[in-house]
Amino acid sequence: MSSGTEYVPPKVWTWDKENGGRFANINRPIAGPTHEKVLPVGKHPFQLYSLGTPNGVKVTIMFEELLALGHKGAEYDAWLIRIGDGDQFGSGFVEVNPNSKIPALLDRTDPAKPRRVFESGSILLYLAEKFAAFLPKDPDKRTEALNWLFWQMGSAPYLGGGFGHFYAYAPAKWEYPINRFAMEVKRQLDVLDRHLADNAYMAGDEYSIADMAIWPWYGALAKGLLYGGGEFLDVASYKHVNRWTDQIAQRPTVKRGRMVNRIQGDPSSQLRERHDASDFETKTQDKLGG
Repeated sequence: MSSGTEYVPPKVWTWDKENGGRFANINRPIAGPTHEKVLPVGKHPFQLYSLGTPNGVKVTIMFEELLALGHKGAEYDAWLIRIGDGDQFGSGFVEVNPNSKIPALLDRTDPAKPRRVFESGSILLYLAEKFAAFLPKDPDKRTEALNWLFWQMGSAPYLGGGFGHFYAYAPAKWEYPINRFAMEVKRQLDVLDRHLADNAYMAGDEYSIADMAIWPWYGALAKGLLYGGGEFLDVASYKHVNRWTDQIAQRPTVKRGRMVNRIQGDPSSQLRERHDASDFETKTQDKLGG
């Protein structure tokens, strides 16, 4: 172990604002808004307030999949929430999600009675039930899809807040937490790899919200696109995860969903806000120099 002086916890913990690494400016031990800010509202039934992180991508993929199936009622406005700037602590956002995390959704199908939906897994399940899509009707397959949906919700914090934080974002690298969370993430990859050895998708032969939930996290990890830890975790060795990752990545709906609210990478891959399907066409024309 190479962690320096051993930490002795005080009798009562106190907040040290300077001790938090890259995200110290937005992490705090209290909830609630820090400033007044009304959220914008567009013309569509659904108002999404998000960012193109794995959790945000889950929902934009779901919307694009629903629209591709012909569900016109799934039209949405996707507003950019810059979490690095603290937008998630604005009063309007906190009203939609008191936990101040993206994504947050307002269903304004009935404008007189908007319904808030927060937590990405809850949003996926809500939309799947509302439109009777991407959640198997067979009871066994439905249960399997929900098993894996909730597996992702419980597992990803070990990948992001655990491995990702200590490997990529912590103010210093310590052997113990990196090794501890690397071991857990590799165990998770092995869980997925063993399952996908016998299944085309997470719920068997049917693409579902379970795939949409897991792919933005573990698909990105499998391709070395998350935290720069691909070689360290030997992600290439999980061949079934990589097969599944590549299969889903080819879906046009997934390609569109990945673009929405994206603010990093190649500018041609970023659609910072989405308010109409034609926004993608404009982006394609820009990419081609049209």
